[in-house]
Amino acid sequence: MKQQHIPSNPAVWRNHLHDYSLIVVGAFLQALSYVLFLAPYKIVPGGIYGISIVLHHVTKGMFAFFPDGLPMGVTALCFNIPLLFLAIKKLGLSSGPKTVVTFLLISFFTDGLSLFFGEPLLENDSFIAAFYGGAILGVGVTCVFKAQSTSAGTDVLARVLAANTNMKVSNMIIILDSAIVIFGLFAFNDWAVPLYSWFTIFVYGKVVEMFQTENPNRAVFVVTPKTEEVKDIIVNKMKMRGTFLHGRGMYEGKEREIIFTITERKEIPRLKEEIKKVDPHAFVSTMHASKDSPPPGK
Repeated sequence: MKQQHIPSNPAVWRNHLHDYSLIVVGAFLQALSYVLFLAPYKIVPGGIYGISIVLHHVTKGMFAFFPDGLPMGVTALCFNIPLLFLAIKKLGLSSGPKTVVTFLLISFFTDGLSLFFGEPLLENDSFIAAFYGGAILGVGVTCVFKAQSTSAGTDVLARVLAANTNMKVSNMIIILDSAIVIFGLFAFNDWAVPLYSWFTIFVYGKVVEMFQTENPNRAVFVVTPKTEEVKDIIVNKMKMRGTFLHGRGMYEGKEREIIFTITERKEIPRLKEEIKKVDPHAFVSTMHASKDSPPPGK
């Protein structure tokens, strides 16, 4: 049986420590946003925690064992676990361990902070709560993104649905989050809910955009004799497009095909992992790219 290689390079462990430290900070900030700013004012920021906030309020007094309503963290966990399995099955989620740690920490921090903060931080100021809730949520999500992790949630469902349609993932996320906001409107029967919620989503998106200055797209070049196997990974497994470039080696002068594609930065670890499975000696190079024009091979 082949033994699993455990990295002993100190740089690898420093990277792990850096990433998981960011995950802890990001998870805490997201929980802080939900507990202190968003949930007390029934602001529904889309995603799984938007659903959890709604269920938390509408179930108050419904269950004897949860008189204050279903705990937001535990409720979110009940949604995130099946979504994680869906992501692994349909998308081959490469950031699985980090994702598990992320959504477990957010749930833990959310329910933990709820025990200490029973009252809203600000009284009768929904606008300030919506603004700072969105801003803190954006900083927390940015920390998680920089650790190359995700909190699972509706973005996983959006990616699965988008993979079977011609719709962009970003548009699918907007549709799902908007549906959750509308769900909050019907649950609370208050037009202030969607208006403040969409404002929070706007602030959150702008904060993430401000801190995510690095181009999220990467150009990828793959040199391997197993071009058909790698093509199958890119086209059929990862639902991407690519182009064959014809080249010639400078040393031996042999003709060879180079695979070129563009993908999001967060998909690079998974792509490399899949390629190494079919060709451990494949040469994979990445660089910054812009995706303003149609993707290669379209």
